[in-house]
Amino acid sequence: MKKKLVADRMSLIDASGIRKVFALAADLKDPVNFSIGQPDFDVPEPLKREAIKAIEAGFNRYSQTAGEKDLMDKVAAQMTAEFGWQNPAVLVASGVSGGLLLAFMALINPGDEVIIPDPYFVIYKHVVNLLGGKCVFVDSYPDFRLPVDKIADAITEKTKLIILNSPANPTGIVYSPAEVEALAAVAAREDVLVLTDEIYEQFSYDGPATSIAKYYENVLVMRGFSKSYAMTGWRLAYVAAPASLRPLMEEMLKIQQYTFVCAPTPFQKAAVAAMDYDVSPLVRDYVRKRDLLYAGLKDTFELARPQGAFYAFVKVPNGSGTEFVRRAIQNNMLVIPGNVFSEKDTHFRISFATTDEKIRQGVEILRRLA
Repeated sequence: MKKKLVADRMSLIDASGIRKVFALAADLKDPVNFSIGQPDFDVPEPLKREAIKAIEAGFNRYSQTAGEKDLMDKVAAQMTAEFGWQNPAVLVASGVSGGLLLAFMALINPGDEVIIPDPYFVIYKHVVNLLGGKCVFVDSYPDFRLPVDKIADAITEKTKLIILNSPANPTGIVYSPAEVEALAAVAAREDVLVLTDEIYEQFSYDGPATSIAKYYENVLVMRGFSKSYAMTGWRLAYVAAPASLRPLMEEMLKIQQYTFVCAPTPFQKAAVAAMDYDVSPLVRDYVRKRDLLYAGLKDTFELARPQGAFYAFVKVPNGSGTEFVRRAIQNNMLVIPGNVFSEKDTHFRISFATTDEKIRQGVEILRRLA
């Protein structure tokens, strides 16, 4: 009898809906590509030179598992300055996705509940499911504001973790200081760990994004270099936590030792310089792109005005998000169906990380489809 090859847990996750869109669109010629979640600019030249310099200087071997000391010290100093944490724990990860995997593996037992505002970044659901945890989705439709009261109501004795993502993928929403502080009060009352995914923290267009770490210490902060500096292929991020969570970070470090081993060493050297590099001119370009897209769609579609990241989550005028995406592909456009990021199939996600001209073309196609 032929033995079963694939592990049972693989039935708990599906292939990325984004990959499915790419497969459907394989034959398109120069499409309007509103699907890719990465900046349309390149790594700034001074930071490229730092990476090249590190390679040429021989920083091509493994770093320490937790990361290069100079980068860890830089991150720790920033956490102390920003949140008042003394001697924070720091781990350099292979992207925020890598940090999420380490955290989930160290935290989640089968049956543990993880509270996730819906819509959500796609990786949360699938890794929690892969580990046998239970996702507790908290609806934030239609305006995608932080549903603090609903989160409070969803907490049970099985709740292990609340996930926060602001600026948010896929909605582009940035939670207000009042919303974040209110959630911190709920988490403190219930003594629940919060994981805050802040990969887009520099892409906040109407004022700085507020971290829950300003109000609450039982928190894992995840930030990265992929989006702000267009280093998506460099796979570099960090996880930081107050000293009280050092035992958890040590468990994550053990998993890193036996999986990723370490983050890419020469890019860690470049990241030290990146932390002092001013990306505000690049971010200002995205304010213009946001305004161009929103002005073009707001009278035709129902959508929340993006406040950060580089996404808009748009309601389909009629029918499902999946069907709308098929029609968009037939019109030489790539967008992502909302059910990739949600338990609903009523929206589609736009990434406006593209040229102004493509945004204008895309707006015209979407108006026509509506």
